[in-house]
Amino acid sequence: MREGFPSTSRQRSRSHQSPSTLIVRTPLMSTTQVVNGDDTTRETAQPAVAQGSMKYVIILALSAGMAGLLYGYDAVSISGAIGFLQELYDLTPAHEGLIVSSIFIGGVVGVGVSGFLSDRIGRRKVMMFGALFFFIAGLFAAFTQSPEQLIAARIIGGLGIGLSSSISITYVTECAPAKWRGTLSSMYQFLCIIGIFLTNIINFGIAQSGSHEWGVSTGWRWVLGIGAAPALVLFVFMLFAPESPRFLMQSGKEQQGFKILERINGTAGAREEAKAIEASIKLDQSGSFAELFGPGLRKALLVGIFLAVFNQAVGQNTISFYGPTIFRNAGFGGNSEFLASTMVGGVELVFTVVGMVLIDRAGRKPLMLWGTALMAVFAVAMALTFMFNAPGVLVVVFACGFIAAFAFSMGPVTWVMIPELFPTHLRGRASGLCGVFIWGTAWLIGQFTPMMFASWGGQGMFLFFAVLDIIGFLGVRFLVPETKGKRLEEIEAFFRPTK
Repeated sequence: MREGFPSTSRQRSRSHQSPSTLIVRTPLMSTTQVVNGDDTTRETAQPAVAQGSMKYVIILALSAGMAGLLYGYDAVSISGAIGFLQELYDLTPAHEGLIVSSIFIGGVVGVGVSGFLSDRIGRRKVMMFGALFFFIAGLFAAFTQSPEQLIAARIIGGLGIGLSSSISITYVTECAPAKWRGTLSSMYQFLCIIGIFLTNIINFGIAQSGSHEWGVSTGWRWVLGIGAAPALVLFVFMLFAPESPRFLMQSGKEQQGFKILERINGTAGAREEAKAIEASIKLDQSGSFAELFGPGLRKALLVGIFLAVFNQAVGQNTISFYGPTIFRNAGFGGNSEFLASTMVGGVELVFTVVGMVLIDRAGRKPLMLWGTALMAVFAVAMALTFMFNAPGVLVVVFACGFIAAFAFSMGPVTWVMIPELFPTHLRGRASGLCGVFIWGTAWLIGQFTPMMFASWGGQGMFLFFAVLDIIGFLGVRFLVPETKGKRLEEIEAFFRPTK
């Protein structure tokens, strides 16, 4: 048994050959000690696992990534309902923004407590609680009878997504091998975009299923209520998933954690990972949450908050939340605005895959630099189409370019990098704190987009986002480090102050 792991974690079982023989399997060794009745001992090698199971890791990433499908569905489903709701309840731009953005009010609360809960009860249980909240909220939203009830339902749904969103990335980050951590952690964003794409198709299909009057009275209820289905899927998936190996080892369950690491990395890789985790845990035992605000980790927190804010401030959710409204103002009608939004969602799905392929090859930082630069260019192009009343098809083309640039850069990279920045004992809480900034910024975008569009027009609104994209480019250039291919403990050592 390696120093630092209590001997009580050893598991003993009787040999079938002799009643006086004990078999002892240590979590960090692939050997078995055979203790005979005459007090002599010898070591018998156990079959080592030559390599980890990539299939197993992908299943874990997909299971946790279902939280992204929840977020994607609910973020965009409201875009298919808000036009009908505006007519049904005669909403002002401010009230319209509140209905759309209310999910982020609950999200801020959920993500704010998710880190503290996950460090106490585990990553897996927090995601299951989040799925239950969202399941209840989806059914509630479908049967609401007033804007106030709908806002309450969306706040509950936001609480569920907030609980599960950042923790799902933390879970995958702590399970994935360093070589593939970026690709696997971006599974959240990939499933989020699948959720967005499927939701756009559902929005279009429901809009085509009946008359406009049916859409105003009933159709929007189907749009919102279907969201309960992916919540149920997430709950079932996590019911059968294991806990994060890093959390298990931090909680004193070294052997359970090692078995999962062995299945992920193979025996040799699991030993190396276990050593690094053990050293990190020893170092972390003297730390506290206040350490985040001290030298070293304060910089990591600053980088995390910057990434969190600009994941939303670059402006992509203006199109996700209000795409049909924007395209309707650009000249689309007869439900073709929903088809245009579906096309944009399809482009986002394709380029999210591109980002997943490149994130562990090109690196995090180059992708973000290219993405923010291209987003600024396409935001200016969209502003010009509104300024000169260009054909609506150009608005869709430039919107596709804008979303594509986000999808391979700030979209997946932000969710991957934030958990990478922090040590094991703070990862859940620090990711939750950064998540508060993601959700808070998303609330601002959802709340004020209708007012910006009403006051400034499309040209003013997209020029505003072009400026934010340029600020994002400069922040990535001078503030954000590269974390590609590094173990979590190496990244932790980079930010820790030297003594």
